[in-house]
Formats: sequence, structure tokens, C-alpha cells
Amino acid sequence: MADRYENFAELAAHERENTDFQIRSETRRDTPAVIAPHGGGIEPGTSELAEAIAGGDLSFYAFEGLKKDGNGVLHLTSDHLDEPIAIELVSASPTVVALHGELKCIDKVAFLGGLDKELGQRIRTALEAAEFVVRIHDNPNLQGVNKNNICNRGRSGQGVQLEMSRSLRKSFFESFDRSGRERPTKAFSRFVDTIRGAILGELVKK
Repeated sequence: MADRYENFAELAAHERENTDFQIRSETRRDTPAVIAPHGGGIEPGTSELAEAIAGGDLSFYAFEGLKKDGNGVLHLTSDHLDEPIAIELVSASPTVVALHGELKCIDKVAFLGGLDKELGQRIRTALEAAEFVVRIHDNPNLQGVNKNNICNRGRSGQGVQLEMSRSLRKSFFESFDRSGRERPTKAFSRFVDTIRGAILGELVKK
């Protein structure tokens, strides 16, 4: 389905910040950024995961839908996402890991994409060792390979995109409503720790 708004300026002209949507960010100098550009009610579970993976030492960004329903209208496609805080944060980061919610797959799968093949392989190896299923999505639009994709707009020009199926995201929380997402499961911690380990291992290696 096509986005309702062509860019952030158009979205902001029709939607109310801190009522319909909110932006949360934390820039930590010269660290990878972990972002959820479609967080909150847009692609549930992604901002909770991004914030936990970022922890207290990686940069973090989330654009979150706050509506009771109909948050899909707040979706801005990653290839032309132009929200100013997001652009400033990712531009200052050496690389970016973007978390998204995939809708069609019924299995518990994390779909790996992005142009940073080395970090992507580290993440894939780590996730598979932790017994998560990792695939490449058959839809080219969900592979994160466009250079204008928000995950590829860090200083290196290469990042990682993870599209997580709805059933995988649901397994990370006691329930999938807003209050339920405040109560993560053991699978949530295992997923977060695995990706953090891969990202931090990449930093140590370099």
C-alpha cells in the first residue's frame, strides 16, 4: 500500500506531534545507530527492540505512531524518509541498523537486508547460532539495498536492515498491545543480546 504522505513535512502538516506521533532519539558520538523508523503502533515491537539493542552506548532513534488505531498512515517509506532528526542522527553515525516489521510471512523469521554485507553476515551468524530463522526477503523492496534507504545513509554508506515477521515480534512480548509490549519475554532478551553482541563485536574487530 502506498504511503499517504510523500514526505515528513506533509505528514507533520496533517498529524499532531506528541498526539498522533512522537520522535525519540539519543545520539552517542561515533557509535552505530539502531533505529525504528516505523515504531510504536506503525510496526509494533520495533521501537522496543531498537531501544534495547542500543542500550546506553549506541545511538538510538524511533519514530512512533501514537494513534489508538490507523497508525499505518504515518508510514514513510525508508528509501525517501526525510524526517530531520533521523537524517541528522544517521548521518553522524558510522553505520546504521534499522528494524522493521514485516507483515506477510506467517513464520517466525528475521529478513536480513542492507548494503553492509560484513556486519549483516555477523548478525546472521549470531542469530542462527541463537536458533532464530534468518532469510533474505523475496520482495526486492524489503531488501534494503537502495543507497537512499535510511539504513544506508550513515557515514559508510552501508547499513543493515532487519524486517521481522509479525509472529516473531509477537513472540517477544506477553501481548502485542501497548501495555503488553512493556513486558518482554525471554526471546526478546535473547534476540536483543544476540544483535548487540554482533554489533559490538564488529566495533571491537575494527
